[in-house]
Amino acid sequence: MKRFGLVCLVAAFAAAAGCNGSSSLSSAPPTTQPAHSIKHIVILLQENRSFNNLFAGFPGATTALQGPCKAFKPRGTSDYWCKTAREVALKARSLAQGSPTLGGTDICHSHQCFELECDFDTGTKRCRNDGFDLIDFGEAQGGPYAKLYPYSYVRQSDVKAYWDFAKRYAIADRMFFTDTASSFIAHQIMLSGTVRLNDHESLTDQPGVPIWGCDSPPSNPVPVIFKDGRVSLNGPQPCLDVYGSIADLLDAAKVSWKYYIFNLPQHGSEFAGNVWNGFDVFKDVRYGPDWKNITTPNGKIFRDLNNGTLPAVSWVIPTLFDSDHPASGCNGGPRWVTSVADAIGKSRYWNSTAIVLLWDDWGGWYDPVPPPQTNYASLSFRVPLIVISPYAKAHLVSHTQYEFGSILKFIEQTFSLGSLHTTDVDATSLSDMFDFTQAPRPYAIEPIPHANSCGLPPPMETILRHDRGIPD
Repeated sequence: MKRFGLVCLVAAFAAAAGCNGSSSLSSAPPTTQPAHSIKHIVILLQENRSFNNLFAGFPGATTALQGPCKAFKPRGTSDYWCKTAREVALKARSLAQGSPTLGGTDICHSHQCFELECDFDTGTKRCRNDGFDLIDFGEAQGGPYAKLYPYSYVRQSDVKAYWDFAKRYAIADRMFFTDTASSFIAHQIMLSGTVRLNDHESLTDQPGVPIWGCDSPPSNPVPVIFKDGRVSLNGPQPCLDVYGSIADLLDAAKVSWKYYIFNLPQHGSEFAGNVWNGFDVFKDVRYGPDWKNITTPNGKIFRDLNNGTLPAVSWVIPTLFDSDHPASGCNGGPRWVTSVADAIGKSRYWNSTAIVLLWDDWGGWYDPVPPPQTNYASLSFRVPLIVISPYAKAHLVSHTQYEFGSILKFIEQTFSLGSLHTTDVDATSLSDMFDFTQAPRPYAIEPIPHANSCGLPPPMETILRHDRGIPD
């Protein structure tokens, strides 16, 4: 039995949710909204991009083409790359940096690097947002200095499909990543709204061995952050029953769901299956009947669309090659996202579907909007979020503040599930990005972008190219 009461210990959440330590999933008043035609929610979760990195210059959104740089001189050197506090021009780069065989260029996006990039004022605790020149290359601190590399944005031509979806439907420019660490945390919060272990301690960063869940080696702890800001590497194993997930509410209401991912840890070394299978961390899912809902490969969503077996709620996780992850050295993300969106748009499901496209964390890239600080582990920098639906408000740039709990709340409202009593309580629902009174708008087919092969495994190339007619 999960200890659901632990997720309610933070005072701000407890006051809003009426938490009382009960393990009941239905103790909170149901979060409902007016009846509407959404019967299916599909969440496309891409990787490691800030809002500004993908949408610099987007009309109506808050973006920047320059940013503040904190003066810094590495110890023992005379190499200044930012001699005085000043504004530096952002550099346009391709979506695929580096080589698909040697790997792309990743930059630090750990909790430590969040702290460096924010460069908090010691008195006010305000995020100065000027320390993006202080981080290193690599997923965590310890590599060569990245210098001014994080001050970059992706060329619009490389992500034209994303811009087309954002212009045609609705985009949010105040979606903040809920936590201040990287992908392991993001994939948990997407499902649970929390990574809190108790009233003074939360998970942060990620396990050392790249298998993030109950299938990981016996000694593979997750770092934790304490309320006083200290970080310890000696946290729990990534196989937990401390907090629940949205699957518990969906199961209780008999609402169908699937988690589409390329493959599972025991079936090979595919990066996505090893580390981005967020449900592998939940002990009751990994060792219970819900494990059948973990669907591999992720291309089976096309089969379910064709066969009329799409579940009510879906999470669609890309391969590394199709994820937009800077470390991949690939540019398959726009092709992958467009292929899924087009398949839904041409299917029987379009008039009853909301596609929620977002990126799991900021990836270390510069963003001009300092994140509001709500507690010792939240919030982090903005990530893009696009709603693609026949009921999305056309051409909307929403300036409403959202976080990952906003997606959970929208799911809970749509299917009258009640509440997880985590960040879904205080978060603003995505429902205000929709107009359910409008007639459903027809889907406009988006041309499938070109993408390099990036050494994709043959089964994925078969799914993407042969089965769906996607060009190389």
